[in-house]
Amino acid sequence: MIELTLPTARARPTRLLCIGAHADDIEIGCGGTLLKLLARGRFDVTWAVFSADAARARELGMSARRFLRRARAARLVVHAFEDSYFPGQYAAIKQAFVALRKLPDPDVVFTHERGDRHQDHRVLNELTWNLFRRHLVLEYEVPKYEGGLGDPSVFVPLTRAQAAAKTRALLAAYPSQRRKSWFTAATFEALMRLRGVEAGADSGWAEGFHVRKLHLG
Repeated sequence: MIELTLPTARARPTRLLCIGAHADDIEIGCGGTLLKLLARGRFDVTWAVFSADAARARELGMSARRFLRRARAARLVVHAFEDSYFPGQYAAIKQAFVALRKLPDPDVVFTHERGDRHQDHRVLNELTWNLFRRHLVLEYEVPKYEGGLGDPSVFVPLTRAQAAAKTRALLAAYPSQRRKSWFTAATFEALMRLRGVEAGADSGWAEGFHVRKLHLG
């Protein structure tokens, strides 16, 4: 297992762009990784969510404050595109992506995995690669009824405390989702434990990502 780390000894903070279709996707997919990174270095984070009504946007704001409290700077971008209809709103969503592209260039982009079976997630992955072609893109995974979890190629080991903090923050920030049978601590912990096994993490916990292109300098 080769270990790579993001550079932190640089003149400016490292810029992260986190892209999610729905209000809780980013936290589920890479929340532990964000907690780990932000505890270690200087990061500016743009958190972009494409489908959140007023109620979900309030929950999202609460969640982002929990996850980004150690960021040097944080920008929250929230759109209200119709959930489950992203293919029919493609042109408008692409315009929203163009606006993201005009922000300071990110060093790392977190987005949905290409093979995700949710149509909204796939649209955002396609647009990510359409507009961020020469970036390090880490594609995260979201468990769902349709299945489709694949074989991630990159792992971020987490401590037990980081995994627990991610789960606590998710459950506290999104009370509207607790009625869903899958939105439980057991679901989130099971995936992090499985990826921890695959990663050979000493702690036993990890998040997995799909990486399509990686340049080693």
